[in-house]
Parts: sequence; structure tokens; C-alpha cells
Amino acid sequence: MHLFSKPHWFRQIASRIAILWPFKAVGTMLFMGLFFWGYFGVLRHPLFPPTVMPLIGPDAWFPFTPLALPAYVSLWVYASLAPALLANFRTLAVFSVWMGGLCVLSLGIFWLFPTAVPPADIDWSRYPQMAIIKDADSGGNACPSLHVAAAVFSALWLDRAFRSVGAPLVLRSLSALVCLAILWSTVATRQHVVLDVLAGTLVGTAFAVLSLRHARAFGGSQEI
Repeated sequence: MHLFSKPHWFRQIASRIAILWPFKAVGTMLFMGLFFWGYFGVLRHPLFPPTVMPLIGPDAWFPFTPLALPAYVSLWVYASLAPALLANFRTLAVFSVWMGGLCVLSLGIFWLFPTAVPPADIDWSRYPQMAIIKDADSGGNACPSLHVAAAVFSALWLDRAFRSVGAPLVLRSLSALVCLAILWSTVATRQHVVLDVLAGTLVGTAFAVLSLRHARAFGGSQEI
């Protein structure tokens, strides 16, 4: 019986990372480069003047703090983990197509229906660590939050990958907590408002559910 048992989950994760790793690494970098090109292009050249997103009651629950910045920028590492843990080329292709579709849809919304966060009553000169983000991303491309959508999409794919290798609940819970920290950080850095987060969560969940269903159907007996 032991001859047919799966390797330890840690060994399975290491093995998955090694599969197609040059392709995954180069593909992820190219994808992010293309994404930023499209994102900042739409940010600087929207079709119409942006509409300022309204604040709602829950926005007051999340005060500004520069301590949220590490969680905010961690998305780029977190979003890279899901493709790194995929077990085969078919699943990687499905993931890439749906993540690309999520980005294209969001950028299309940003271009056709541009939105921006309301001005924050904050002296940003007091927080130089926020300067790079505030200078590069002026608070446009707000709703749905693509930062949130990408985090939720990645979290659901990571959870499926962790389930496939039999990873312990603590690892899956840690992944979920990182995702929640990223969502919190988008409001705590004043890059988004709560309505942006809710819309981004809806988009990310919808694309993740449909893409995972597609991966199971397309991959047959192959593991995600």
C-alpha cells in the first residue's frame, strides 16, 4: 500500500515548483510587465473623466496606517505562488487565460467607466515610504479593485493546489490570512474604498470559480 501512497505534501510542493520553472518564471515576469503597461496606460488615458467613488459606513472601520504597505505590495509575490504550484502545462494554460481575462475585463471597465478614490485628508510628505505608490498610482482605476480581484483569484487557486497535495489546514489558513491582509491593506493605504474591495472580491471569486471548473474539465484526471 505504501508504494502507491503520495509523497509528503512538502515534497509534492517542491516537485511542483520544479515543474516548468523556467517557463513559469519568464511567463510570470512577462505577464506582469504587460499588465503594468496596460494598467498605467488606462490610468493615464481614460475615456472619460473619473467618477469619485463614495465612502460608506465600513470605510471608517479601517483607519489609514503606513504599516499596511508591506501587505499591499506583497500581492506581487502572493499572485506568483499559484502558477508556481501548478502541476502541469494544461492547468497553467487555463490559469493564465483566466487571469488574463480578469485583467482585460477590469482594464476595460477602468477605461470605459473610470473611477477614482476620494482625496484623503493626509499629509503624504509625512509618510515617505508611501511616496512611490502614491506617485505611480494616483488613486485611479479604483472599482473594481484589481489588486483585490487578483488576490482573491490567487487565494482560491492556491487553496485548490494545497488541497491537491494534502497540505495541512494551517498552511491553507495562512494563505487565506495573507489574502485578507492584502484586502485590508488596499483600504488602509487609502488606495481603495470598501466598495472597490467588494467589487474586486466579486470579480475575483467569479473568475476563480469558473476557471477552476474549466481546469477540472480540461485537465481530465490531471491534478490542479
